[in-house]
Amino acid sequence: MIRVIGGIYKGKRLKKVSSPKVRPLPAKFKEALFNIIQDDVRDSFFLDGFAGTGSVGIEALSRGAEHVVFVDDYYPAVKVIKANLAKCEAEASACVIHKEFNRAVIQLAQKKERFDLIYLDPPYDFLDERNPLKVIKKREILESGGKILLRYHFKTRFEAKYFALKRKVTIGDDTISFYE
Repeated sequence: MIRVIGGIYKGKRLKKVSSPKVRPLPAKFKEALFNIIQDDVRDSFFLDGFAGTGSVGIEALSRGAEHVVFVDDYYPAVKVIKANLAKCEAEASACVIHKEFNRAVIQLAQKKERFDLIYLDPPYDFLDERNPLKVIKKREILESGGKILLRYHFKTRFEAKYFALKRKVTIGDDTISFYE
């Protein structure tokens, strides 16, 4: 079961995507993440990339983010994100994009959208093939002073190249790296 753990939607139960392709962020890890970024969330523009259930973006809305854009190319996940937003009555503060991540970033850049916080949770093997930070840098969708939060398997060897690593947190099999 997935729940919102803090803020105005605290305690709301969120739907899961019934597929092994989608790995919701464990509650303990989500709590640790939001304890670290709590001062940055309020009034932020937040991008939840590879959003899955949308639980991280909804947590950001619950804690005061002004607007969240959810991106996922897996249609069952998009349906669940929309249902979870409706359950929280948060549709007005959100946008759901059903596209491959790079194409979504290009679309967002064309609209001149920029984000204070970008959370990325790609499939584990994705980082072996592509670097999602490259398109973020090239399309300049990260606001000056903004942060990228990247979740990946702790054994993954990943070089950011385009942004400075500021912090790394590992809990169990998951690592989140914080880039600026």
